[in-house]
Amino acid sequence: MTAPTITRTLPSYIADRWVTPDPAADGAKITEITDASTGEVTAHAVSGSAAATGFSTTDAIAHARTVGQRSLSQLTTHERALILKNLALYLNERRDSLYELSFATGTTSRDNLIDIDGGIGTLFAFSSKGRREMPNANVIPDGPVEVLSKDGSFVARHVWTAITGVAAQINAFNFPVWGMLEKFAPAFIAGVPSIVKPATQTSPVAVECVRLMAESGLLPAGSLQIIAGAGRDLIDHLDERDHLAFTGSADTARHLRSSDAVQVDGLRFSAEADSLNAAILAPDATPDTPEFDAYIRVLFGEISAKAGQKCTAVRRAIVPAARVNAVVEELSAKLDDKVVVGDPRTKGTTMGPLVSKDQQRDVAAAVQSLVDAGATIRLGGGPVGEEAGAFFAPTVLTVDDPRTPAVHDTEAFGPVVTVLGYDDTAADKGISEAVELANLGRGSLVASLVTHDMDTAATVAKGIAAMHGRLHLVDRDDAKTSTGHGSPLPVLVHGGPGRAGGGEELGGVRGVHPFMQRTAVQGSPDHLTAVTGEWVRGAATRTVTRADIEAGTGVHPFRKSLAELRIGDQLVSEPREVTLEEIQVFADSTGDTFYAHTDEAAATANPFFPRRVAHGYLLVSWAAGLFVEPAPGPVLANYGLENLRFITPATYGDTIRVTLTAKRITPRVTDDYGEVCWDTLLTNQNDEIVATYDVLTLVEKENTTYANWGAE
Repeated sequence: MTAPTITRTLPSYIADRWVTPDPAADGAKITEITDASTGEVTAHAVSGSAAATGFSTTDAIAHARTVGQRSLSQLTTHERALILKNLALYLNERRDSLYELSFATGTTSRDNLIDIDGGIGTLFAFSSKGRREMPNANVIPDGPVEVLSKDGSFVARHVWTAITGVAAQINAFNFPVWGMLEKFAPAFIAGVPSIVKPATQTSPVAVECVRLMAESGLLPAGSLQIIAGAGRDLIDHLDERDHLAFTGSADTARHLRSSDAVQVDGLRFSAEADSLNAAILAPDATPDTPEFDAYIRVLFGEISAKAGQKCTAVRRAIVPAARVNAVVEELSAKLDDKVVVGDPRTKGTTMGPLVSKDQQRDVAAAVQSLVDAGATIRLGGGPVGEEAGAFFAPTVLTVDDPRTPAVHDTEAFGPVVTVLGYDDTAADKGISEAVELANLGRGSLVASLVTHDMDTAATVAKGIAAMHGRLHLVDRDDAKTSTGHGSPLPVLVHGGPGRAGGGEELGGVRGVHPFMQRTAVQGSPDHLTAVTGEWVRGAATRTVTRADIEAGTGVHPFRKSLAELRIGDQLVSEPREVTLEEIQVFADSTGDTFYAHTDEAAATANPFFPRRVAHGYLLVSWAAGLFVEPAPGPVLANYGLENLRFITPATYGDTIRVTLTAKRITPRVTDDYGEVCWDTLLTNQNDEIVATYDVLTLVEKENTTYANWGAE
């Protein structure tokens, strides 16, 4: 099937409007974008002077720092996260235009699931993480309060706040949608506007994705811009306010890292660069085991998906020397049987071309470099198919010396893998050599280990973890459920040390932090409460007792909806005596007859206990009875405890009381209720802390469900 010619000049989305460049303007530089299968020109990208592009980079950055920052800061974390969900829903219903454009870049329908559906899925994942794991605020507490004075009047806490500039993103050609959205999503949740510079060859897909996002009407003003042409001067206008995330070659990463913007002006910079990822076949995974079959599937999937154009693809297959031929033969047979190279729009095609003729030449040159270094081509080895296309055959190489430097330094960014043999006759069955070979990659994004031997798994993981961003362990038990060697997940960190760039992206909430600044805030408890929006012990409270409530001079905090409840609202209970009879009844009724509660002599002999003591969970139960308001009201449910610690044992004859304080209030943007975290302090008659924990409740925003309960 021949792709239609759809030549057009790509626009950029700058300052909330589409800007069409002028190819005829002075200083215009035109780059032709071609169909990877047919070689036809499908679009033009224009760069150069402001007259040619229709905008200036400085204006785009200024718009992000002003309009973008302002519009995002007016929203809370949860509100921004909800926008991501709605953007994902909008894109999900309009994927076909993205699919159609993506076919011209060489991707198959299966590849589109990785890039386009994967990118949309990343928006969903970060939306969920932002709403469920982050406070609904713009100051994010990090870690516990540090007490810096004996009386607690001077304390400190770390907080995260959004950086005040722009998140600039230079993306690689292989994932125009996922690569953009996996950077945009965490920056957006942090409250930082993005300027995206996609790789030119696949920029039509990225531009279409931004067009859909802008069309949705969901994007806050200035929160997303895209530069369709070259953006070589982008870094020159960034400084300490900004963050630059780069995905691409190690050479370009080094160039960017050495720029004045990074070295002098303090620009935050992260990179995902080259990665010669490895897959290790353990000695126990013999050809008659399920593990051997799983290993072949790992290699096959990473060669055929995206025609091997994945930063996470396996480049080095590290196997026992005696099994090199078995691996090559089995893998080659599967590739011959399952892979049909061709135009992705043609029925029956299972692997498309490389992204361009330039990429085809680069991969062929890399394969030749490996051959020149001593590698032997066992399958494929070069371009195939129609001359106009960028097709490349699945290629398997072997090498006699597994330490050949080129094997661990040359990345053929296509459907190419080199099989290396380690000496499995050594005393440790070659595990130490396999570890050494994997680490010769000088830092990688991911490594797979296929083994059913748990000792081997532990040894290899310990040996290679420090040189890898992710470890993928496979055996017969998880082979079918594994998400795959080459699949970065929104909840897991994506990045790697050394050669791989040293960056970290994704990883759930961890992926939000690079777009924020962590600051240690010192002051009084009231200062910290004001800054963080979370009550700190020692800060001001509005305290009521049961006596106040009964006298009608105070309201129980559990009678307040979120509209009425305030941080620092507090209840102090009446005291309750601990009795030996109740300790014994609790032990008998629950079956918790641990000697500290039932054996006087044994308990007294224990250095932690004065004599028989109350169960910790009995104390927590009593505490609930001391603070609970039993009548139906705005508190809908108790959904957990956090940070429970038992500090001082309570023995019979002691008295306990509870101080319950509204610590954190988190309205849910999608529901009629929110979450309230209550600081809970259990003390004895000597004001010693018996237990401390947080009680979590779900509370109505307005007291509607039981507003008239009991009324006549």
